[in-house]
Amino acid sequence: MGFMIIFWIAVVIGIIYLVRYLASRSDAGRSQQRPPFGPESGYQGTPQGPSSALRILEERYARGDIDREEFLKRKADLTP
Repeated sequence: MGFMIIFWIAVVIGIIYLVRYLASRSDAGRSQQRPPFGPESGYQGTPQGPSSALRILEERYARGDIDREEFLKRKADLTP
């Protein structure tokens, strides 16, 4: 009976470690897709003004977040 309790405790602990391992792998994959905020990413704080908005729009287009049609429409909205 004592071995059965130890066995089930070991199974539960194994499941917990497996879930934590899989969660850390998915978090690592997300951090590789986009750079983190901070000095190493080149992010200098909250951008202001139309030139920085245009820069962000160009970055989103370059990453593939938006298509050409949406890029051109938003660019026309931003430029006078």
